Amino acid sequence: MLFHGLHKLTWFPLMSGLLVLGLPAFAAAETTTSENDKTPETMVAALAEDENVEDVERSEPRADANSDAQPEPQPKTTAAQATPTKPASKVAPNIDLKEVAPAPEPTTPAQAPVTETAAQEDSEVRPGEETVTAAPVSTEPQPAKSFTLLDSEVLPGTSTRLAWSPGIQIAGLSQPTPVLVVNGAKAGPTLCLTGAIHGDELNGIEIIRRTMYDLDPEKLSGRVVGIPIVNLPGFQQGSRYLPDRRDLNRHFPGSPDGSLADRIAHSLFENIIRRCNMLVDIHTGSLKRTNLPQLRADMNNADVATFTQGFDRMAVVHSSGSPGMLRSAAVAAGITTVTMEAGESHRIQEHQIEAGVNSLTSLMERQGMISRMFVWGDPEPVYYDSDWIRAQHGGILFSEVELGARVSEGEILGYVADPITNAQFPIRSSSNGRIIGMAVDQVVMAGFAAYHIGTEAEVPGE
Repeated sequence: MLFHGLHKLTWFPLMSGLLVLGLPAFAAAETTTSENDKTPETMVAALAEDENVEDVERSEPRADANSDAQPEPQPKTTAAQATPTKPASKVAPNIDLKEVAPAPEPTTPAQAPVTETAAQEDSEVRPGEETVTAAPVSTEPQPAKSFTLLDSEVLPGTSTRLAWSPGIQIAGLSQPTPVLVVNGAKAGPTLCLTGAIHGDELNGIEIIRRTMYDLDPEKLSGRVVGIPIVNLPGFQQGSRYLPDRRDLNRHFPGSPDGSLADRIAHSLFENIIRRCNMLVDIHTGSLKRTNLPQLRADMNNADVATFTQGFDRMAVVHSSGSPGMLRSAAVAAGITTVTMEAGESHRIQEHQIEAGVNSLTSLMERQGMISRMFVWGDPEPVYYDSDWIRAQHGGILFSEVELGARVSEGEILGYVADPITNAQFPIRSSSNGRIIGMAVDQVVMAGFAAYHIGTEAEVPGE
């Protein structure tokens, strides 16, 4: 129903009719941590992107298959046990997403948490869970049910555009954030895709657009909810941050009466995220850094570790995450979640986008949501250990290696040239591994994180 040719178009029609506000833009600042703070138990080294230095250095070490200590079980509930969900006030129109349409009207749904009962009515069993039933399980596909989201009922076998508004703006200037929903004709899990939580990360927007517009609701089992641009004010200003200079990805699950970032995070989490079984949060490297397509995942979580196996040709970097991240909050709420990193900010990169779309297609095929002839590539490694190599001198960085290159210990990765004294300082690899992230050539100061090297390790238990 939805054709592939749309990938030649831009994603800007999705945002047609939105008012651009004169909000201030703020530059990103790198979080740094002293190298002396590391301990032998630090299994994963510093990341300077979405998951910064402090986040990953505080990650839990990978689980030891020979250890008696077992990771604490993750909660399985998706919401508090309370009263049933408020019925939808309207039926969402069935829209062919490949057709250009005006921007949706804003809605202000009640911000009551979704109950476990309601979530079970609208979604199926989470991957890895078992159900106990007295009757034999039918092998025939079960028909889907209506899906209630943002005060709208999305009928089975339909696709639509909804609008989410966190209710934090001036009423007369409110800007709804588009939400794409495809509710399959057959029952299955609910997958959520979020992009541009950092407003300058463009690759994820296009990854979500192509993935959503390629779905046929008549052939889909389950539901896919796509939010291409979560941080709309930041996106309009080309800024990573919100207007209050906060990083939205440090405030989940949020609070209804906290800061601006807290309120936006709370609204998104309660009204959309809790309605899902699985979540892929898509990011890029931070300012002037780029990432090899990869997943950030807590590999100590059995459900998450299994989930990562559904992504074709995606390297996995172990990171347990930190409080405030969407991934951490969603996993704590029982939603199987990973972060996808692809490319660099402020750019649309075709190779990175294709890798992201391919991996999401393979994920939906693995989860039984779609049925396609899919050719799997060779599995990518899991990097339980990684390290950022830092410049020891200030100057201009010139790289000798490319993203994804395999390097050896002591190999020259690049050099820093002092434009005044003409001195040149080589930067060498600290280990054998692969370049999974790196800074683009630029002016750097001493201590700048320049190359991220992933070291392959055996998967625990193998």
